[in-house]
Amino acid sequence: MIRAFRPADWPALWEILRPIIRAGETYCLPVEMDEAAAREMWLGPPTTRVSVAEIEGRILGTGHMGPNRPGPGAHVANASYMVAPEAQGRGVGRALVRDSLSWVAREGFAGLQFNAVAETNRGAIKLYRDLGFGILGTVPGGFAHPREGRVGLHVMYRPADEADAAFDKEITA
Repeated sequence: MIRAFRPADWPALWEILRPIIRAGETYCLPVEMDEAAAREMWLGPPTTRVSVAEIEGRILGTGHMGPNRPGPGAHVANASYMVAPEAQGRGVGRALVRDSLSWVAREGFAGLQFNAVAETNRGAIKLYRDLGFGILGTVPGGFAHPREGRVGLHVMYRPADEADAAFDKEITA
């Protein structure tokens, strides 16, 4: 079940965020980020909505979303997700992304953009492409992976309108 974040959820979210941040494999965040900084990053502005995936009383994933940019860029949404390692591959991420897409449509955003998807995050890329996202471009060597070195960093996008979601999913080579 996907539901809105409640303040009492934070300890469970930190247990999900901490190892993902520390691994340094998927997010452009300092691996030494402490809990207070992580809380501000995940819950603070410009975040408009934070969701959690809860199964049988256990929080297994989270998403946060809001406008991608202020002012003239505020009509496009941005979102990020983190799923507990033991829940990966079980549909938690898919449920979080689908929930975000519903929120994007309800709130009147033009689409949903992911600004920084490491090309080594193959599971996320497959999921996003399955849900209609395209790769708009890639920053060569834009992500310093701890084991694989500098790898590409994708910008991915999906229009909010379902009819527009079938656009060419590989816009650039």
